[in-house]
Amino acid sequence: MRQGLNMLLGLAVLVTATACGSSDPAPTRTAAVPVAPPAVAHPDLSGFWNLDMSVARDDDLMKRVAPNTAFLDDTGPKEFPAGDFGGLKLKPAALEAAQKWDPYAQLTPENACKAPSIVYAMQGPFPIEIFQSDKFIVVKLEYYDMVRMLFLDGRQPESDYPASKEGFSSAHWDGATLVVETTRLEPATITNNGLDHTGDVRVIERFKLSPDGQKLLATQEFEDPAILDNRGVRFIAWRREPGQHVFPYECDPGFAGNYVKPTGKKKSK
Repeated sequence: MRQGLNMLLGLAVLVTATACGSSDPAPTRTAAVPVAPPAVAHPDLSGFWNLDMSVARDDDLMKRVAPNTAFLDDTGPKEFPAGDFGGLKLKPAALEAAQKWDPYAQLTPENACKAPSIVYAMQGPFPIEIFQSDKFIVVKLEYYDMVRMLFLDGRQPESDYPASKEGFSSAHWDGATLVVETTRLEPATITNNGLDHTGDVRVIERFKLSPDGQKLLATQEFEDPAILDNRGVRFIAWRREPGQHVFPYECDPGFAGNYVKPTGKKKSK
């Protein structure tokens, strides 16, 4: 009987202990899931843009231009005459080569349709069309049917990446401003009067929209220590024209026949 009583007491203790230890369990804690920050809404540069030389220089963009930089005021159809390089300081060898410039050499059937590099092409009096995504931006120039790829994913050119007139362009957003760095350019003209950049030229462009979104504003800086003792910059602006597209350039080398180099001989009377 005592054994039975002890068993009952033991059972009572067990039930009491179980009841005391069976309080509601602590609520299950779920690991916090990191929330991705909202995507930054960058300005949309997409569309057709026509050169607009009436737009005043943008103070914000011009303040970002590096020191020791000459401003080249030759955007659009305007060109510097022979011997004028817009404030660029040429090294002796580059100056000597420029002084030998013969404008008629480029007005031959074999040279008339050779495209310049973007250093000269971007400021030309022709429209551009932009297609934008979050990975890259395509800039289609009407001038010489040139097409640029501006990579936004951080990629850099491989060691054997070929040089071209468009070069390799990596880009990133600095707030509302698109910053583009271009290298791997083929040698070509800077001012179309005998001054050519080398394949080591480096170009920095900054693009932004005007407050009303109807103007595309840009600066184009370039440096080429092999031929220049300073840097150059251009200010370029375009106006938005919805519903328009660039047309094929269709350069015809036959127009070179309209230009004949003077012989220097006087006509006999």
